[in-house]
Amino acid sequence: MADDRRWDRRSLLRGAAALAGAAATVPLLGKAATAVTGGGDTDALFKPGGGDADALFKAGRFEQAGRAYEEILRKTPGNVHAARQRGYVGLLANRFPDAEKYLKMAVELAPGDKQANRLLADCYIRQDKLSLSAPHWRVAGEESYATWFAAFSGKPPYQVHGGTAQLPWKQMDPEPLVEASVNGGSPKRFTFYTGAPSLQVSAKVAKEAGLSPVVSEKMDFLDGVVWAHYGVLDSFRLGGIELRNVPVSWSTAESGGDVSTDNDGMIGMWVFYHLLTTFDYAGRQLILRRRTPETAGKARAAAKRAGADPLPMWIAREHGLHSRGSIAGAAGSGTGVVGVLFGGHSEVAGIVKQETAKRLRVRVDRDRPVETFAGSHPAVAYPCYPKEMRLGDVAADDIYCFTNPDAPLAPDGFDVPAVFFHSFHKPNTITLDFTDMKLYVTRGQAA
Repeated sequence: MADDRRWDRRSLLRGAAALAGAAATVPLLGKAATAVTGGGDTDALFKPGGGDADALFKAGRFEQAGRAYEEILRKTPGNVHAARQRGYVGLLANRFPDAEKYLKMAVELAPGDKQANRLLADCYIRQDKLSLSAPHWRVAGEESYATWFAAFSGKPPYQVHGGTAQLPWKQMDPEPLVEASVNGGSPKRFTFYTGAPSLQVSAKVAKEAGLSPVVSEKMDFLDGVVWAHYGVLDSFRLGGIELRNVPVSWSTAESGGDVSTDNDGMIGMWVFYHLLTTFDYAGRQLILRRRTPETAGKARAAAKRAGADPLPMWIAREHGLHSRGSIAGAAGSGTGVVGVLFGGHSEVAGIVKQETAKRLRVRVDRDRPVETFAGSHPAVAYPCYPKEMRLGDVAADDIYCFTNPDAPLAPDGFDVPAVFFHSFHKPNTITLDFTDMKLYVTRGQAA
């Protein structure tokens, strides 16, 4: 079985984020989910085939699936799969008491269950209980993560100082760049990508900041190897906001030098979900605010004035952001759970899964294959042009996307017919409220 954390790491090293949201290969289900039974209509990819718990989960009907798993547990209290899946439902929406209750139940029933332990470890890191996650990462086979997070047994991580930061983008393409300071040093140029987990810095910046690894691991990369290092950063300043005691990673070639020199580092999802984050693509700025009931209320009010209804958010596989969107082709359209990624390096608006493209008859240009990489392995994708991709009230027509024949429909156990990338968001402003797990998207720049 592939290691999807290593997959993410390699994709970042490569800088080929075009397929990052679509080519992960490891579902978190303990067994194959029951297949969705379509009724022959064009919307079948987005509908459950019945009341079966796994079918509901696979179709993205998480609330109904949660109730179905609870019913299974009432009848068979020792059902590890149902306990693990019910915990996973809670974790997707950051409902931590629910997630902990059922994931602990699953681990008690099956202490060696790698997937239950991994989910429980993720539940702890999202709550900044990093040291509590360590033994569960170890059972899951993630020794480096276990050692890294065990180092946070003293003062809490991600301490937020300051209230607001407005960071103008130094460039939009091929990837957005903002300035940030590491351990009080001079401003550095950081890209950002929500398809990545931790904050990453270059080997040069790590050396300048005096970083020492808590743990290092050797990884295969393309035709060679790199070393991935994991440590603790004292201070990371983004304009008017400073984060202290931050998990950080960096990579070196066998020579000790940088693997890539395109930027000074990358800001990943773990930083963003500690803040109220606005990606103002239209205004070319990153707006960060301390997460408080007041700032969340202001974000909701601003979205309401702009006519934006809240969309649900879910996080899978430690950092994989999802919401609800739709895609259309010549044979109709459907609404369901979609991947959403911000930042990164991609000229396409998104990925349309091959099964989705076939079912909805999305136009695919198979005469023009694109050779790229997925997980540091060669991959071939094809340009495709859905009639419409939509998030909330924001839509793009006949937009340039990829379809990858090797990308699974349900990489995290539930169907993800499409993934929305950097280029889709350019006319828009998107705010992520991780307190209420709501996404707001509006056309135009932030007010």
